[in-house]
Order: sequence, then C-alpha cells, then structure tokens
Amino acid sequence: MFETLNLLILIAAGLVALSVFTSLVSFRVGAPLLLVFLLVGLAAGEDGPGGIAFSDTRAAYFIGSIALTFILFDSGFRTRLATFRLAAAPAVALATLGVVLTAGVVGAAAHYLFGWAWTDGLLLGAIVGSTDAAAVFFLLRVGGVNLREMISATLEVESGSNDPMAIFLTVTLIGMITAGSMEADAAAGAELILEFVRQMGLGLLGGLAGGYAIVQIVNRIKLEAALYPILVLALALVLMTVTTLVGGSGFLAVYVAGILCGNVRMRQQPSLKKFQGGTTWLSQIGMFVTLGLLASPSQFGDVALQGFGLAAVLIFLARPFAVWLCLMPFGFSRSEIAFVSWVGLRGAVSILLAILPLISGLPNAQEIFNVTFLIVLTSLVLQGWTIRPMARWLKLTVPARMGPVDRIELELPGGQDHELVGYTVHPASPVARGERIPRWARPVLILREGRNIRLQKAGKPQPGDRLYILASPRQVPVLDTLFAAATQEENDPALFGDFDLDPETRLAELGALYGFHVNKADADLTLRAFMTRELGDDVEPTDRVAYGDIDLVVRAIDDDHVITAVGLAVEHVEPAEPTLPFFFSREDFSKVARRMAGRIRRNRARAKVMARRKSAYDRTDVSETSSDSVSDDLQQSAGEQAPARDTSAPAPAAGPAVKRPATASARQDDDEDEAPSERQREDRDDEPGDAPRLAAAGHDETR
Repeated sequence: MFETLNLLILIAAGLVALSVFTSLVSFRVGAPLLLVFLLVGLAAGEDGPGGIAFSDTRAAYFIGSIALTFILFDSGFRTRLATFRLAAAPAVALATLGVVLTAGVVGAAAHYLFGWAWTDGLLLGAIVGSTDAAAVFFLLRVGGVNLREMISATLEVESGSNDPMAIFLTVTLIGMITAGSMEADAAAGAELILEFVRQMGLGLLGGLAGGYAIVQIVNRIKLEAALYPILVLALALVLMTVTTLVGGSGFLAVYVAGILCGNVRMRQQPSLKKFQGGTTWLSQIGMFVTLGLLASPSQFGDVALQGFGLAAVLIFLARPFAVWLCLMPFGFSRSEIAFVSWVGLRGAVSILLAILPLISGLPNAQEIFNVTFLIVLTSLVLQGWTIRPMARWLKLTVPARMGPVDRIELELPGGQDHELVGYTVHPASPVARGERIPRWARPVLILREGRNIRLQKAGKPQPGDRLYILASPRQVPVLDTLFAAATQEENDPALFGDFDLDPETRLAELGALYGFHVNKADADLTLRAFMTRELGDDVEPTDRVAYGDIDLVVRAIDDDHVITAVGLAVEHVEPAEPTLPFFFSREDFSKVARRMAGRIRRNRARAKVMARRKSAYDRTDVSETSSDSVSDDLQQSAGEQAPARDTSAPAPAAGPAVKRPATASARQDDDEDEAPSERQREDRDDEPGDAPRLAAAGHDETR
C-alpha cells in the first residue's frame, strides 16, 4: 500500500516537474504553454509512452474545479477596477449573448454532422461555448502581446465571466436529456430564464459579500505572514462551494470576489500576489495534465473528421458571428472585432464541462468528450500559436509603456498606508539618466556594490544600485516608470514623432511656431484637450491625429488614460490598416446610412425640381393655347366679312416662327442635359467623408 502511495507521489511530482521543464522549450519555439501541459498529460496517459491508466472522471472533475477556482480568483485579483469598468458592457454581452449564439451555431452543426438529437448537439455547443480563462489570461499577460487596453480588457473580463453561462447551459441541457423532457413551451422558457437570473444574481451578490468578508477578515486578524495567502485561498474555496449550494454560480462569485479583494488595500498584499501566482501555475499544470491523462487518443480517429469540421465551424463561423453581433453596438472597428473573434481560445474549462456527460451516463457522452478534446487541441494550436502575428497584422499592438523593472515590495508591520519598495537602478532608466525622484517618495537605504551607503554621501543613484524607498502603494506605479528600463521603441521617431511637446501647449502657439493654419475654434485648445476630443477615452501611445500636413502623436499616458506627453511628426502618415471584407462595424453602417440618406435627399430634390419645371411648362401651354384660340376666332370673323382672295396670288412671306414648348420626351432630355453632374455627384458620394458636402449640395438644389 505504501509503495503504491509513494509511486503515485512520484508520478505526480514527476509530471509537474516535466511540465515545468518543457516550458523552456515552449518559450523558445513560441508554442502555447498550456498546450504543452496538455500534451504532457496525453503522453503520460494509457495511449502514450507513459502508459498511465486514468479513468476516474469524478476525481478529474474535482481537481479541475478546485484548480479553476484558484485561477478565477487570481485573475480577478489582478484585474484593475478601471479595466473592468472600461470593458464591462462589451464583455458582459460576449459572456452572455455571445455564449448562447456560439452554442446555437455549433449545436446546429453538430446535429447535422453527427445526426444527433438537437439536445445532444446543443449540449456540445454549450460545452465549447465559453472561452478558457487560463488560456486567455496566460497568452495576454505572459505571452508578450501588448494590445490596446480596451481589447485586452474585453478579452480578460469576458474569459473570466463567461464560464457561468456555459456551465448553466450545460447543466440545464444535461437535466433535460436525463429527464427526457424535450418539449419547449412558454412556461419552461420562463422557468429557464428565472433560473439563469437566480444563478447569476446569487453569484454576483455572493461575490460582493464574500469579497467584502475576505477583506475584513484578513485586515482584522493577526497571523503569521505566511498564513495569510493560505487563508485567502481557503476562503475563496468556501465562497465557491457555499454559493453553489444555495443555487448561485460559484465560479462567478469567486471571480467577483477576486476583483473586489484586488482593488482594495489588504494586509500582506504583496505576498498574496506572489503566493497566488505560484498557486495559479500549479493549478494550470495540474488541471491540464489531469485532463490529458483522462483522454484516450486511440478513440479520436472515430470522430476526427467531424471533430475538425466542428472546430472549423467554431473558429471561422460561430465565434466571429457572435462577436460581431455583440461588439458592433459598442463601436469596435473591423480589425478589433476580427481579433476578438480570433482570441476565442477553448481550453480546460471545455474539457472539464465535457466530463459532466460522462458522470451523468449520457448515451453520446464519450463522443462528446472526444470531440471536445479535438476542438480544444485545434484551438490551442491554430489560435494560440498565431495570436501575436494576428495582432501585428491587424495593427492592434501598442508599444510597452515601460521596460522591465526589478522591484521588491516589503509591507511594514502595523501600517497599511506605506510600504518599503526596493528597486535596482537600470542603466537605461530615467533615474540613471538624471531624473529626480519625487519628494513624496522617501529613500531610506542605498546598497552599492554590497555596501550600505549613507544617503547624504551617496549622491545621484548609479546603475546597479539597490534603492529602498518608503512610499504609498498607490504611488508605486509612478516609481516603476522612473526605475524601469527604456523600451526599444521609446525613441523611434516613426512611432512617436520627431519632437517632444508639452501637452499644455495651445494649438495657436504650435501653429505659429511651425507655420501651419489653425482653425479659430481650435486655437485656444491645448494639445491634450484637442487630442482627447479627437481620440476619445480609449487613448494609447502612438495614436495619431492629423492636423494639416503634420501629425500629433500620443507619446505617453497615465493609468487613467490621460495624455502626459505629445509628439509631433513633421510629415503626415496614413495608417496602414488591413482591409477586411467582413465584420462591418457601427461606423461602416453609419457611412452606408449617410450615403443612402444623401441619395434619398438628392432624389427628393430632383423630384421637386422636375415638378416645378413641369408646372411651369403646363402654365406656358395653357397661356399659348388661349392666345391661339382668340387669333383663330378673329381670323374666322374677318374672313366672313372680307372678299375671297385670289388663290393664284403669291403667299405672304412667312412671319417669325413661334417658339413652342417642348414635348414631354424633349423636356426629359433637356432635364438630363441640364443636370449632367448628378451621376458624378453620386459617384463622388461613394467616397468616404463626402456625405456632409453632398447633403448640403442636395439642400441647395432643393432651395
């Protein structure tokens, strides 16, 4: 017995160590690390070289649920509240309506590809309907992809909040299949909606209440420093299980509690982040390796063709369709919608949900599990491996705000308003180049070449110094920018412009200095105010605003997206964005609507002009007809009184020709000749940006 236990410990520890070592290969070849963990589990399984027979679905689901709880709590803990507010609306749309639409499209495809019942097909669609939090968080935060904050925030919040919707749909469909209730009526639909509202509502309330309770408990009791991280994770597990037992979404509660705990001041917060980071890595390794052990690749051949077909439907049809419908109302561009569609990675959550049909003993449970595994593998290989090239091709990457920084945080006993922060002075950091440390930051210790140097004799910080500073936790990000290494793109004029400008400079002053015309309405605006008006709230470094022949460039922003530095490029550069023939954005539909409205106005104006001309011609016809009748009567009466003329006499010379109104066809030809530029104006209207000018032209024609 003891030998068996020792063997199990050896196998588990060996798999974890092997997964850690393979991460070195993953970083070198650029493969998604979570895919490597999954392949390690497959290789160690019964069909791989390891030959480990593991078929305990309940144990796998138990391990996966605990691991997912830790991952979601840590993900929420590292999500800034400002980031959540920025992307809350589009992310919630994707996490609810997006999951339903994706499940519906994939379910319909599964129904026709496999010949399953509609409930079985929709069950598979619900299982793969949500993105994987672990995969998305890892690739966005560790993968080295610097995206616009609006896009990255939307993806992170979506992946952290869409699991409850997929779980709700999966459990509901399993219950319908098990009970044999396939009929859908108004009462059943209303009950389903109420159940969804109850689960999400209890999950949200449980997360807020549980997060507040965790903060109060941690801040009020005194423990050994090493016990606080263990207490927090234990309370997160308690919150998840209690919320689930009362009928709410436990995973949603954990994610919300993590957001709340991470955005308030807690005792031992630096050590909490470090401990939770290690726990999250261990959870990801354990979950992916366990799910890999559970799979049997020898069974994949029976469903390989349909599985890869469903993966194609999910990646190229279902996910893009759902994202397009959900994000179009929020003003996302075509490139942004395309990228969010591509980063719909499926991972451990889908495989974890695919275990539920096996536990419930459904007829097609094994096929559903195998197809789900193939979809996850395809998603991680195809999408996970190409996220960085896709972001660069769509022109959605932004330079890093700062380079790497070597920092340690030490919490002071008994005080939560200040902490001791240690920095290693990088040779390329602003501090090493002579930048002053703010007065609110108090240096207390300098270590130089292994020796303690008195502050009065240390002079300016030198490269390689270890400087310890007493500061408020809210001010640490500002210190990071002073001690961080310079980014590679920091001084690139192609990205940030040729000259550095003060954002408080007025446009009139800049125009007078560089000799370009400034509109009167913009003359008194500062560069910051003008660029904020043009770019909106979603501002990122390297964003450009064209003004005449120059470009104003955002060089730096703070955490609230307020512009802190502006660059000037002496030559205007047109943004080179790829042209996508799909994913019409709200702006594209607005352009089409403006063009159609312009054409309608011009058609109405032409109709009014034609009506006025026809009325004028009709009045001319009536007047001339009346004159001709009077002349004929006079001539007839004169003929009766006068003697008959000699017909042999020569006819009188023809008088001047009377100008008659043109016929209807002739008038139409005249109208076409008089308005030869109508088609030209319509052609010009197809060009972007001409709608206001053409609308004004139609208005003038009407007048």
